[in-house]
Amino acid sequence: MTALPRRIGMLGGTFDPVHIGHLRGALEVAELLELDELRLTPSARPPHRDMPSVTAEDRLAMVQSAVAGVSPLTVDDRELKRDKPSYTLDTLESMRAELAPQDQLFLLLGWDAFCGLPTWHRWEELLEHCHIVVLQRPDADSESPDAMRNLLAARAVSDPKALKGPGGQITFVWQTPLSVSATQIRQLLASGKSVRFLVPDAVLAYIDARGLYRAPNTDGSS
Repeated sequence: MTALPRRIGMLGGTFDPVHIGHLRGALEVAELLELDELRLTPSARPPHRDMPSVTAEDRLAMVQSAVAGVSPLTVDDRELKRDKPSYTLDTLESMRAELAPQDQLFLLLGWDAFCGLPTWHRWEELLEHCHIVVLQRPDADSESPDAMRNLLAARAVSDPKALKGPGGQITFVWQTPLSVSATQIRQLLASGKSVRFLVPDAVLAYIDARGLYRAPNTDGSS
C-alpha cells in the first residue's frame, strides 16, 4: 500500500522572543492544512534583519519550551548550526532532501516577508521545493508588489486546502488578529513592565530566570 504524502510546514524567524502571535498563527495554519508537523525554525543570522537581542541558545530554548507538548508544533534547529548567513532556500533544500518526493512542504510567511521576497537570496527557486502559505492579517496592505504579480497570477490558489503536489503554489490564510510583536515585548521588558499573557508561561519563566531583555538597571519581575 502506498503511504500517504506527509504534510510538513516550516515557520522561520528570529523568535526574539517567541510570543503568542507566532504560536497562535502557527497552530491555526497547522490545523487548517492538517499538517503532520509544523517546524518552528529559529534563524541564526537573518540576512534581512538586525541581529537578535539574545543568544541563539536562549532563543532556541524559549521556542522549545513554548511548543513542548503542543502537537503538531515542533522545533528545527538546523539554521542555528550554520556558521554563515541563514538563507531560507538552503533550509528548504535541506528539509526537502529528508522527505519523500511526494511529501508536501509548506513555507509559512507573513505578508511583509512575502512582499519582500524579491530581495531574498535566489527567491525564484523557493517554489521548486515547497508551497508558500502567506499569513494575512485584516490590517495588512493588500497590494502586492509589482514583482510578485505575474508570479501570483500563475501560481496562486484561492483555497488553501486545494494545494496539490509537493510544492509550487501560493495561497493565503487569514489569521486571528493579535496585536503583539517581539519588538513590543522587548521594549516592555526593558522598561520593567509585565509581558504576562503575551508569551507562554514557560517562556516568561525562562526570561525571568535569565534576566533577558532587561535594561542594566532593571531587576523587576515580569
